[in-house]
Amino acid sequence: MPNIAILGSTGSIGRMTLEVCASLGPEYRVVALAAGRQADLLARQAAETGASAVAVCDEESAADLRRALSGGATPEVLVGSDGLAALASRDDVDIVVSAVAGSAGLPAALATVRAGKRLALANKEALVMAGDLVMAEAKRGGAEVIPVDSEHSAIFQAMGCGRAEEVSRIVLTASGGPFYRLPAEARQHVTAAEALDHPTWSMGRKITIDSATLMNKSLEVIEAHHLFGIAAEKICVLIHPESTVHSLVEFVDGSCLAQLGPPDMRMPIQYALTWPERRPAPWPRLDLATLGGLHFEVPDTERFPALRLGFEVIRQGGTSGAALSGADEVAVEAFLDGRLRFVDIVPLVQRVLAAHQNVVAPSLDDILAADAWAREEASRCLTSYTLSR
Repeated sequence: MPNIAILGSTGSIGRMTLEVCASLGPEYRVVALAAGRQADLLARQAAETGASAVAVCDEESAADLRRALSGGATPEVLVGSDGLAALASRDDVDIVVSAVAGSAGLPAALATVRAGKRLALANKEALVMAGDLVMAEAKRGGAEVIPVDSEHSAIFQAMGCGRAEEVSRIVLTASGGPFYRLPAEARQHVTAAEALDHPTWSMGRKITIDSATLMNKSLEVIEAHHLFGIAAEKICVLIHPESTVHSLVEFVDGSCLAQLGPPDMRMPIQYALTWPERRPAPWPRLDLATLGGLHFEVPDTERFPALRLGFEVIRQGGTSGAALSGADEVAVEAFLDGRLRFVDIVPLVQRVLAAHQNVVAPSLDDILAADAWAREEASRCLTSYTLSR
């Protein structure tokens, strides 16, 4: 009977994970939950699951949470990144679902693998920032890192059909987001509401904007490099607007093995929880007869230059991933707040990455310092974009 901690339980992936656990039945027990500042929702989730521990990001949210919990469930309340890491490494936790947005998930991911637990990873920034460190600690601690991202789950499943040395390349598919066909002039005036209207997936705000710029695919390229030990030249991206082929692996004999399914994150979430087994699930099935067709094309990196950045980060290594991740978080937040145009998100990130002084063999402190520097630099550079346009 695996005990599960869900980090980011009030977000999109967290809520779906709770749904998956309920569907799997009492064998899969949710014993710990963490969220940012949504104290009321977290309190309801704690009451519904009977979680013995909960965590929030700061003391103000912890006070709100304790008030929301009064008269009901009385789990232990933990605070901040230390609290998140402590939650992940508890003795009564077997599987940690890491769905905390952005760099905040890194300390907890490290705590999970160091404790030898299964890390069901939906937070790609942990590997973008510190992939070498996380995977080395996982190997040292005997931990399992199972991807929750639909693309990486697809690759993980396909790679089970061969050995790593038999892989010729992996192909990450991308929907293209809502603006792939939009003329350049029209993209100058994109609003946050338009960018958040993804054509196939229902996701959190940050990842939805990253999908619109195709930055998300750059982050996934870096994640795939670390997860599967695949060189950058063996990773490619194809635009696939139907979002049915979630990704595929090509082997040295020319065989291509793909994983297909509806655009529903509950499927990879469940697989990460039940692996190496598969369990029955009530989610909608893929009806091949009604698909009509599957389309693929090479992405236009001139129109969407974010796609090149993931390969550049793999080439540079070191703290470059932390710089990319930190700058992108600031740029996306600025766009959502109306302080930056959509078309300026990627140029701002490129500018920060170009100014970054890379540390080639970084410690965790170096990685966190690079993330902090990138956020500060991106915030400083924002003025030149917002005032001159």
